[in-house]
Amino acid sequence: MLRRRRRAEEETAPAVVREESPAPARTAGPWDADDDYPEAERVDLGGLRLPVGPGFEIQLSMAGDQVDGVIVLVEESALQVNAFAAPKRSGIWDEVRTELAREVVAAGGSAEDRDGPFGPEIAAEVPVQGQTQARQPVRYLGVDGPRWFLRAVISGRAAVDPEAARILEDVVRGIVVVRGDEPMPPREAIQLRLPPRPGRPWRSSRDPGGRSSGPSNAVRRSARSADARPVRAG
Repeated sequence: MLRRRRRAEEETAPAVVREESPAPARTAGPWDADDDYPEAERVDLGGLRLPVGPGFEIQLSMAGDQVDGVIVLVEESALQVNAFAAPKRSGIWDEVRTELAREVVAAGGSAEDRDGPFGPEIAAEVPVQGQTQARQPVRYLGVDGPRWFLRAVISGRAAVDPEAARILEDVVRGIVVVRGDEPMPPREAIQLRLPPRPGRPWRSSRDPGGRSSGPSNAVRRSARSADARPVRAG
Protein backbone atom coordinates (compact mmCIF):
# COMPACT_ATOMS: atom_id res chain seq x y z
CA MET A 1 0.00 0.00 0.00
CA LEU A 2 2.76 2.37 0.90
CA ARG A 3 4.58 1.62 -2.36
CA ARG A 4 1.45 2.24 -4.42
CA ARG A 5 0.83 5.56 -2.71
CA ARG A 6 4.44 6.64 -3.22
CA ARG A 7 4.31 5.64 -6.90
CA ALA A 8 1.06 7.54 -7.39
CA GLU A 9 2.54 10.64 -5.76
CA GLU A 10 5.58 10.45 -8.05
CA GLU A 11 3.38 10.13 -11.14
CA THR A 12 1.20 13.11 -10.22
CA ALA A 13 4.02 15.35 -8.98
CA PRO A 14 4.54 18.38 -11.22
CA ALA A 15 7.58 18.20 -13.46
CA VAL A 16 10.40 20.49 -12.44
CA VAL A 17 11.47 22.68 -15.33
CA ARG A 18 15.06 23.79 -15.03
CA GLU A 19 15.79 27.00 -16.80
CA GLU A 20 19.28 27.63 -18.09
CA SER A 21 20.91 30.48 -16.27
CA PRO A 22 21.80 33.29 -18.67
CA ALA A 23 25.41 33.66 -19.65
CA PRO A 24 27.20 36.42 -17.74
CA ALA A 25 27.35 39.72 -19.57
CA ARG A 26 30.60 40.35 -21.40
CA THR A 27 32.63 43.19 -19.94
CA ALA A 28 35.20 43.43 -22.73
CA GLY A 29 35.42 42.64 -26.41
CA PRO A 30 35.38 41.03 -28.80
CA TRP A 31 31.64 41.42 -28.56
CA ASP A 32 28.58 39.47 -29.57
CA ALA A 33 25.97 41.29 -31.64
CA ASP A 34 23.50 40.97 -28.73
CA ASP A 35 25.88 42.60 -26.26
CA ASP A 36 25.64 46.19 -25.13
CA TYR A 37 28.92 47.08 -26.79
CA PRO A 38 30.42 50.60 -26.99
CA GLU A 39 29.92 52.70 -30.09
CA ALA A 40 32.87 53.06 -32.46
CA GLU A 41 33.56 53.50 -36.14
CA ARG A 42 33.21 50.01 -37.58
CA VAL A 43 33.05 48.51 -41.05
CA ASP A 44 30.02 46.27 -41.53
CA LEU A 45 31.21 43.02 -43.10
CA GLY A 46 28.09 41.04 -42.31
CA GLY A 47 29.36 38.40 -39.91
CA LEU A 48 31.90 40.84 -38.43
CA ARG A 49 31.80 44.51 -37.59
CA LEU A 50 35.40 45.61 -37.68
CA PRO A 51 36.74 48.76 -35.98
CA VAL A 52 38.92 50.93 -38.19
CA GLY A 53 41.46 53.61 -37.44
CA PRO A 54 43.82 56.05 -39.16
CA GLY A 55 46.32 54.40 -41.49
CA PHE A 56 44.46 51.08 -41.61
CA GLU A 57 44.33 49.13 -44.84
CA ILE A 58 41.72 46.38 -45.00
CA GLN A 59 42.12 43.28 -47.14
CA LEU A 60 39.45 40.63 -47.59
CA SER A 61 40.27 36.91 -47.67
CA MET A 62 38.33 34.92 -50.28
CA ALA A 63 37.30 31.27 -50.30
CA GLY A 64 35.96 30.76 -53.81
CA ASP A 65 33.35 33.47 -54.25
CA GLN A 66 32.83 33.93 -50.51
CA VAL A 67 34.54 36.36 -48.15
CA ASP A 68 35.64 34.32 -45.13
CA GLY A 69 38.21 36.49 -43.39
CA VAL A 70 39.65 39.96 -43.07
CA ILE A 71 43.19 41.28 -42.77
CA VAL A 72 44.12 44.58 -41.16
CA LEU A 73 47.43 46.12 -42.22
CA VAL A 74 49.01 48.79 -40.04
CA GLU A 75 52.53 49.94 -40.82
CA GLU A 76 54.76 46.87 -40.42
CA SER A 77 52.14 44.63 -38.79
CA ALA A 78 49.22 42.48 -39.88
CA LEU A 79 46.16 41.08 -38.15
CA GLN A 80 44.11 38.33 -39.77
CA VAL A 81 40.69 37.59 -38.29
CA ASN A 82 38.28 34.74 -39.00
CA ALA A 83 35.04 33.88 -37.23
CA PHE A 84 33.54 30.40 -37.00
CA ALA A 85 30.50 28.66 -35.61
CA ALA A 86 31.00 26.85 -32.31
CA PRO A 87 28.95 24.54 -30.06
CA LYS A 88 26.37 26.19 -27.83
CA ARG A 89 27.66 24.77 -24.56
CA SER A 90 31.42 24.65 -25.00
CA GLY A 91 34.27 26.56 -26.57
CA ILE A 92 36.78 25.13 -29.03
CA TRP A 93 39.90 27.25 -28.49
CA ASP A 94 41.61 24.70 -26.24
CA GLU A 95 41.24 22.02 -28.90
CA VAL A 96 42.12 24.35 -31.78
CA ARG A 97 45.18 25.64 -29.92
CA THR A 98 46.52 22.11 -29.48
CA GLU A 99 46.02 21.37 -33.18
CA LEU A 100 47.70 24.59 -34.26
CA ALA A 101 50.74 24.02 -32.05
CA ARG A 102 51.10 20.46 -33.32
CA GLU A 103 51.02 21.55 -36.96
CA VAL A 104 53.43 24.45 -36.43
CA VAL A 105 55.97 22.04 -34.94
CA ALA A 106 55.34 19.46 -37.67
CA ALA A 107 56.07 22.15 -40.28
CA GLY A 108 59.47 22.83 -38.71
CA GLY A 109 58.53 25.72 -36.46
CA SER A 110 58.11 26.16 -32.73
CA ALA A 111 55.04 26.87 -30.62
CA GLU A 112 54.64 27.77 -26.97
CA ASP A 113 51.50 28.38 -24.91
CA ARG A 114 51.47 31.60 -22.95
CA ASP A 115 49.00 33.94 -21.27
CA GLY A 116 47.90 36.91 -23.33
CA PRO A 117 45.36 39.72 -23.08
CA PHE A 118 42.55 37.40 -24.23
CA GLY A 119 43.63 34.33 -22.27
CA PRO A 120 45.84 31.48 -23.51
CA GLU A 121 47.53 32.10 -26.85
CA ILE A 122 50.32 30.60 -28.92
CA ALA A 123 53.64 32.34 -29.41
CA ALA A 124 55.06 30.65 -32.50
CA GLU A 125 57.86 30.85 -34.99
CA VAL A 126 56.82 29.54 -38.39
CA PRO A 127 58.98 28.74 -41.43
CA VAL A 128 59.12 31.39 -44.12
CA GLN A 129 58.02 30.15 -47.51
CA GLY A 130 60.90 29.74 -49.92
CA GLN A 131 63.57 30.20 -47.25
CA THR A 132 64.86 26.99 -45.74
CA GLN A 133 66.26 28.26 -42.43
CA ALA A 134 64.24 31.44 -41.92
CA ARG A 135 61.44 31.70 -39.37
CA GLN A 136 59.08 34.49 -38.48
CA PRO A 137 57.28 35.19 -35.19
CA VAL A 138 53.50 34.81 -35.13
CA ARG A 139 50.91 35.08 -32.37
CA TYR A 140 47.74 32.98 -32.49
CA LEU A 141 44.86 34.38 -30.41
CA GLY A 142 41.49 32.75 -29.84
CA VAL A 143 38.28 33.86 -28.18
CA ASP A 144 35.26 31.64 -27.50
CA GLY A 145 31.94 33.47 -27.70
CA PRO A 146 28.27 32.44 -27.58
CA ARG A 147 28.06 29.87 -30.42
CA TRP A 148 31.07 31.41 -32.19
CA PHE A 149 34.83 31.28 -32.11
CA LEU A 150 37.08 34.14 -33.20
CA ARG A 151 40.66 33.46 -34.24
CA ALA A 152 43.21 36.20 -34.78
CA VAL A 153 46.74 35.88 -36.15
CA ILE A 154 49.22 38.68 -35.50
CA SER A 155 52.36 38.82 -37.60
CA GLY A 156 55.06 41.30 -38.48
CA ARG A 157 56.38 43.80 -35.97
CA ALA A 158 53.35 43.45 -33.64
CA ALA A 159 54.23 39.80 -33.00
CA VAL A 160 57.28 40.91 -30.99
CA ASP A 161 56.75 44.61 -30.19
CA PRO A 162 54.21 45.27 -27.38
CA GLU A 163 53.62 48.87 -28.50
CA ALA A 164 52.78 47.81 -32.04
CA ALA A 165 50.71 44.91 -30.71
CA ARG A 166 48.41 47.18 -28.69
CA ILE A 167 46.96 48.72 -31.85
CA LEU A 168 45.95 45.32 -33.24
CA GLU A 169 44.83 44.00 -29.86
CA ASP A 170 42.49 46.99 -29.61
CA VAL A 171 41.07 46.05 -33.01
CA VAL A 172 40.30 42.57 -31.67
CA ARG A 173 38.67 44.08 -28.56
CA GLY A 174 36.42 46.24 -30.72
CA ILE A 175 35.20 43.50 -33.06
CA VAL A 176 31.50 42.60 -33.01
CA VAL A 177 30.64 39.06 -34.14
CA VAL A 178 27.25 38.64 -35.85
CA ARG A 179 26.70 34.88 -35.61
CA GLY A 180 23.04 34.81 -36.66
CA ASP A 181 20.42 32.29 -35.53
CA GLU A 182 20.69 29.75 -38.35
CA PRO A 183 22.07 26.31 -37.45
CA MET A 184 25.72 25.84 -38.45
CA PRO A 185 28.08 22.94 -37.79
CA PRO A 186 30.96 23.76 -35.42
CA ARG A 187 34.01 25.25 -37.16
CA GLU A 188 32.12 26.34 -40.24
CA ALA A 189 33.22 29.81 -41.30
CA ILE A 190 30.82 32.64 -40.60
CA GLN A 191 30.52 34.22 -44.02
CA LEU A 192 31.35 37.86 -44.52
CA ARG A 193 30.35 40.28 -47.25
CA LEU A 194 31.87 43.22 -49.05
CA PRO A 195 31.42 46.46 -47.13
CA PRO A 196 28.46 48.55 -48.29
CA ARG A 197 30.34 51.86 -48.34
CA PRO A 198 32.79 52.60 -51.13
CA GLY A 199 35.77 54.88 -50.84
CA ARG A 200 37.97 52.82 -48.52
CA PRO A 201 41.15 50.90 -49.44
CA TRP A 202 39.51 47.45 -49.73
CA ARG A 203 41.33 44.65 -51.44
CA SER A 204 40.47 41.06 -52.14
CA SER A 205 43.27 38.55 -51.58
CA ARG A 206 42.51 37.24 -55.08
CA ASP A 207 43.11 40.61 -56.76
CA PRO A 208 46.21 40.66 -59.00
CA GLY A 209 47.49 43.71 -57.12
CA GLY A 210 46.63 42.36 -53.67
CA ARG A 211 49.03 41.02 -51.12
CA SER A 212 49.15 37.51 -49.74
CA SER A 213 46.22 36.83 -47.45
CA GLY A 214 48.02 34.42 -45.15
CA PRO A 215 46.15 31.45 -43.61
CA SER A 216 42.79 32.13 -45.26
CA ASN A 217 41.32 28.65 -44.68
CA ALA A 218 42.86 28.00 -41.28
CA VAL A 219 39.88 27.06 -39.13
CA ARG A 220 37.70 25.99 -41.99
CA ARG A 221 40.09 23.03 -41.97
CA SER A 222 39.29 22.82 -38.24
CA ALA A 223 41.64 25.69 -37.40
CA ARG A 224 44.70 23.62 -38.12
CA SER A 225 46.74 25.78 -40.50
CA ALA A 226 50.23 26.63 -39.29
CA ASP A 227 50.89 28.84 -42.32
CA ALA A 228 50.71 32.45 -41.18
CA ARG A 229 52.63 34.43 -43.76
CA PRO A 230 53.04 38.12 -42.94
CA VAL A 231 51.04 40.62 -44.96
CA ARG A 232 52.85 43.89 -45.29
CA ALA A 233 51.56 47.29 -46.21
CA GLY A 234 53.32 49.49 -48.69
